[in-house]
Amino acid sequence: MTTRTLLLTALAMLAFAGNSLLCRVALRDTSIDPASFTALRLLAGALVLWLLLRLRQGTGAPAGSWSGAVTLFLYAAAFSYAYVKLDAGAGALMLFAAVQLSMIAWGLFKGERLSPMQTLGSALALAGLIGLLLPDASAPAMGAALLMILSGIAWGAYSLLGRGIRDPLAATAGNFIRALPMGAVLCLLMLPGLEWDRAGVIYALLSGGLTSGIGYALWYAVLPRLAATQAASIQLSVPLLTVLAGSLLLGEALTGRLVITGLAILGGIVMVLWAGKKA
Repeated sequence: MTTRTLLLTALAMLAFAGNSLLCRVALRDTSIDPASFTALRLLAGALVLWLLLRLRQGTGAPAGSWSGAVTLFLYAAAFSYAYVKLDAGAGALMLFAAVQLSMIAWGLFKGERLSPMQTLGSALALAGLIGLLLPDASAPAMGAALLMILSGIAWGAYSLLGRGIRDPLAATAGNFIRALPMGAVLCLLMLPGLEWDRAGVIYALLSGGLTSGIGYALWYAVLPRLAATQAASIQLSVPLLTVLAGSLLLGEALTGRLVITGLAILGGIVMVLWAGKKA
């Protein structure tokens, strides 16, 4: 891996972790509501991705699909509503676990078979997720946790729909643009509860334009230079970065429960990836 590839990859992972941090701090410390945050994030992401596509091609021709847009919107909306009550680190672990486990479940449904090591890894990751959700004084709010799991399942579906796409940047730009009317409808449905302030709007625009739009562009630029297992393994850094940044920057508690369940989730996914690479 060249120095340039390493730098772009690190920036992309920091951007993805930044999504959770920006969303959490906006919904915890400002007046913005989840519907407004979602709509502004989609708007900023669509604008930045369209501009990047236009600069690259000179024509700005988005691609994508309506199925991709629906799953993208479900991911973004559930993500925002979940982070009203979830810490950034716990939310990122739930999201990542739900993405990976839903994609594994889909593979099993389609007839794929797991090796014993992959089965054990999947069970360990699932046990970690369940352990994170078990009720006690430090457990996350169940409603918010279920929304984050829904967000992860939606992102897993979005990833599966995107398999084999030749131009992921164009597809992502098109999906963000198609998701804009869905964000507008959500705001209309939640009209009596809409509110925001300057800080909340800035966080939402940064989440959409910088950590989503620029982050995806960086990731898609570096992805062809990485092996599939390499790319999957690198993404394991996102929940780890989010947990650490949440503790250092947002004052979130780094509990023993979070550490143990997080290690189970990430360790289980590592086992699945490692066994898949050997196969």
